[in-house]
Amino acid sequence: MKITSVTPWLLLSPAAYNFGRPGEYIFVEVKTDENITGWGEVTTTHPAANRAICAILQQLDQIIVGENPLHIEKIWNKIFRRFTYMGSRGASTNAISGVDIALWDIFGKVHNEPIYNLLGGPIRENIELYTHPDPDIGPDEAKKQAKAIADSGHTAMKFDPFPGFEDEKNGYLSGKMDVRGESIGVEVTEAIREGAGPDMELLIDAHGRFDVPTSVRLANSVEHVGIHWWEEPVPVESNHALQNVRDQINIPISVGERLHTRWEFVDVLENNLTDFLMPDVTWVGGITELKKVSTMSEAYYIPISPHDASGPINVLAGAHVMMTVPNFYKLETARHRLNAYDIFMDKPLNVQNGRLLLPEEPGLGIEMNMDYLRANSHEQFRGE
Repeated sequence: MKITSVTPWLLLSPAAYNFGRPGEYIFVEVKTDENITGWGEVTTTHPAANRAICAILQQLDQIIVGENPLHIEKIWNKIFRRFTYMGSRGASTNAISGVDIALWDIFGKVHNEPIYNLLGGPIRENIELYTHPDPDIGPDEAKKQAKAIADSGHTAMKFDPFPGFEDEKNGYLSGKMDVRGESIGVEVTEAIREGAGPDMELLIDAHGRFDVPTSVRLANSVEHVGIHWWEEPVPVESNHALQNVRDQINIPISVGERLHTRWEFVDVLENNLTDFLMPDVTWVGGITELKKVSTMSEAYYIPISPHDASGPINVLAGAHVMMTVPNFYKLETARHRLNAYDIFMDKPLNVQNGRLLLPEEPGLGIEMNMDYLRANSHEQFRGE
């Protein structure tokens, strides 16, 4: 069997979850000469970045067409080493992730097994999820949505209660938050606790927006509500800043969505900088790399909780790995109802009582709705 093409599909779909951004998703199609097709995903966080990743994916034909798609480790390293001179974190690893997930989908279809059976087999029956309320809502709506999440059977939810600030619009981060913004954040957090009840694990996402003193101040302002983790307390570029915050707050820390490949997790683990790791399977290096990072983390007794800020393949790919990982915490999803993804594929994700039940079909367990993809994809980034 040989790879015949790699195709990015840039899907324009505002009907699905957009996390406050234009509704775009990148699905990656890998075709073979035996008519077995695999699907991956590598959605980024901005339209310009999405188009840049699609352009990289279009160049991968010259690297991997003709390769055996079952030689996943070889292909991963072949792509990775071609891009190390432009930097081995970020865009190139995103592209690898999309291809790698698609190759595992093919691998499962060839062997007529779901991916988790080929990663060592399941150690749990289903995948516990955590989810989100809508962004940028006030206390009354936050309380209402928190109760709905609790009623749905989810036992954890994540949110960013702090409003945006002006200089973020220009891409410059002063890292500051004024007293008014702090008060809003505390009020929203208290409302969510009231709506969700005392047993809900509340996760706050700082989104890497703050400098050290601001992050410390804000973490301390919500500590009384009972916070399960403080996510990305400072921008990802400085582990010294992360250590500084860690030394001054009592809330557990979670990082990892903006770390790429196992090598970037070494310092975080070795220097005891976090309590949870949250790599994104579509950014860290795919299924292959998520499994490796999870095993590294297991040696330090640090729980893994895969990040998700995109579409259904992200959810499924992370879930397949977590079915086999002892040190799994929970898997992130966009909302407690995932029906907005239904239009993308042949069947809906099966979420029951806050848990994802994986399909038993081979590979990822789904097939894409090609009629919808053809009707809603960017003319420059699409297949036949």
